[in-house]
Amino acid sequence: MLIMNSIMKQNNFKKFLIIIILLLGIFSHELRAQVRTGADCTEVYMPLIEGKNIAIVANHTSMIENTHLVDSLISLKVNVVKIFGPEHGFRGDNSDGKLIEDGIDQHTGLPVISLYGAHRKPSKENLKGIDLVIFDIQDVGLRFYTFISTMQYVMEACAEYGIDFLVLDRPNPNGFFIDGPVLETEYKSFVGMQPVPVVHGMTVAEYARMINEEGWLEKGIKCKLNWVKCEKWDHRKCYELPVNPSPNLPNMVSIHLYPSLCFFEGTIMSVGRGTDFPFQVYGHPDYPNSGFDYTPRSIPGVSINPKYLGQKCNGVDLQKFPDDFFHDNAGIVLEWLIDAYNQMENKDAFFNKYFLKLAGTKKLQEQIEKGSSSLAIRSGWKKDLQKFQKIRKKYLLYRDF
Repeated sequence: MLIMNSIMKQNNFKKFLIIIILLLGIFSHELRAQVRTGADCTEVYMPLIEGKNIAIVANHTSMIENTHLVDSLISLKVNVVKIFGPEHGFRGDNSDGKLIEDGIDQHTGLPVISLYGAHRKPSKENLKGIDLVIFDIQDVGLRFYTFISTMQYVMEACAEYGIDFLVLDRPNPNGFFIDGPVLETEYKSFVGMQPVPVVHGMTVAEYARMINEEGWLEKGIKCKLNWVKCEKWDHRKCYELPVNPSPNLPNMVSIHLYPSLCFFEGTIMSVGRGTDFPFQVYGHPDYPNSGFDYTPRSIPGVSINPKYLGQKCNGVDLQKFPDDFFHDNAGIVLEWLIDAYNQMENKDAFFNKYFLKLAGTKKLQEQIEKGSSSLAIRSGWKKDLQKFQKIRKKYLLYRDF
């Protein structure tokens, strides 16, 4: 009935487009038994956005089947006024950490405001004339993956200026467990803004509900938040991403290894940036020769100047792990980090300051330096994880693991 009411309000051209999009989505879903993301559910959110001036926080993952969300909404005559781009840019073709300038999207002619350049929070001028902001970006469920930090800043800006905020939810490919140390306030940064564990086990809509209701936005303000759920997905289900979420997470193996290997970014070790298999290996020029090596190279749009550019790195190859391994053994694998520390001779230089931001605590580094076992380290997370689980449970939208 909701679909029919929405269609009846459109002119003939818009009726035709909506029917085609819905039929294609339903047919494809039935044919391939795919999950429907929030963006796919146009029949739910079209009534919420019609007649409004819309800004969209999006990147290359913001797809409805084979069409970008922005293009789909423009074809439906939705008044999309501007785009906000996160890390890697709106089209997802910038390497990690590269600052991005504002610009114009060549395909649509829309202004693109970078939230990973001169500022990370939309200004009052950026949001002038906007009635509603849509957030639609594929996340991978880790505290230090910066898209949720971008979402928080946009929510704060919307709360400050009285603008509605709508999340089109997407499944979390690491949403089947929680793990890791909970962030301590003194280590707050753009790669960790809230007291949550490394792996939080929430979708972006669930996470948005939590930071809004827990008073975690600046000065405890709340935004006018709404969301559109995914269909036929829950936290127990495997989900293979249809689009790689960022340049250095090229496949599901890298996405499942990311919770364990991202810690290496705060050490002297390489995680394979500048190769065809980033976040699927770890190594160093001085790591003992174990029969596997790689040489990082410059790859435009992925890794321009990777660690140990042009140097042969001996290391460990983790590419062969099957997906069911990660679901059957859900959790961060600390043994790789401990092994790398023990194998390297210059232990005083092993960790750098960035490691504290990634870990969100100094304890993990201290425990590894003292020779603590992975079991002992993980036991220290237990109480904090139990406390977080109680908070998390209040905001879940799907059946839990």
